[in-house]
Amino acid sequence: MTAQKRTSFQVVRDEVKRRIESRIWPQGSLLPTETQLAEEFNCARATVNRALRELSDQGFVERKRKSGTRVKKEPSKHAKIEFSLTRQTVERQNSIYRYSLVERNIVSSPGWLASQLSVSSDARVMHVICMHYADNRPFQLEERWINIQAVPDVEHADLNAHGPHEWLLQAAPFTEAEIAFCAISADGRLAEFMGTTAGASMIQLERTTWKDGEPMAFARMTHHPGYCIRTKY
Repeated sequence: MTAQKRTSFQVVRDEVKRRIESRIWPQGSLLPTETQLAEEFNCARATVNRALRELSDQGFVERKRKSGTRVKKEPSKHAKIEFSLTRQTVERQNSIYRYSLVERNIVSSPGWLASQLSVSSDARVMHVICMHYADNRPFQLEERWINIQAVPDVEHADLNAHGPHEWLLQAAPFTEAEIAFCAISADGRLAEFMGTTAGASMIQLERTTWKDGEPMAFARMTHHPGYCIRTKY
């Protein structure tokens, strides 16, 4: 005799979401307790908890300790952006990818970076500049500062064949990130790297990463003119 298969958290999540969207549970209403939902869906309470956490992250419900879970009065949807390796992005466009290490130095953290990463002004960081190409055309200029205290192995890493982002994801993946998108005009330096003219409009992505609460790296990725970022929700 085989045990009855229990419901997955995805099934619980999707059904609760369906009931919210169809107004079975209208805005502001209190959901059944985790114990009640676990009995209804024949699953563990932890399964329900995970489903409700995801719905909270997606903006459908709000959870308060000792007050239960309520449908948000103004449900919000969160856009999802996938950040792939630059190599993967280029290859998905059916283009030939090429990487080039431009510069690599170990320096003391400049003042603005010390403020950005909340490290001391004399913290040792690795400063890396590299280029990514698509069919031999400039695709992205990557400039990255890595906190050596957080990632000591980077000091001896081979970055000639693969970029620092790719190395970091393999050797020391981050646990938290903050991302900003900026519209900029190319200065003379950027224009030279990206094969365009000064003043050209570009998208620049800034990303700060942490590993278990310790500041890890700050990066600026500048894309070629006309680059488009798409998302969905």
